[in-house]
Amino acid sequence: MTDALRVGLTSIEATVTGPTGSRADVEFLVDSGAKYTLLPHDVWTRLGLEPKRRMRFVMADGSAIERAISECHIALPEGDGHTPVILGELGDVALLGAVTLEELGLVFYPFDRSLRRSGLSMLAAAGLT
Repeated sequence: MTDALRVGLTSIEATVTGPTGSRADVEFLVDSGAKYTLLPHDVWTRLGLEPKRRMRFVMADGSAIERAISECHIALPEGDGHTPVILGELGDVALLGAVTLEELGLVFYPFDRSLRRSGLSMLAAAGLT
């Protein structure tokens, strides 16, 4: 990605691991507006991920696409865990989505473009607030 395209965007390095232990270091664009994390085609094929189901997604322009979903382990500097991922097609870029952030207990702070622990209370987690 060129520097001109990076203006206003936040990216983070992470290591993703597939079911056989294959690993890849990936630069993800942080997209808190995206529900799921997306792995580019070359990454998920190298990791040996297999589709588990398909889901329909509505794009910002209102069009709809369907993509395969799998899961992998992801390690960020702020934490690690398993997460569902969209299996990207050729030309798709790596996105770090909201479900992964929530699963890892992280939140994106746009003012300083950082990931931080969410500090979720037990009451909020139990839906008692």
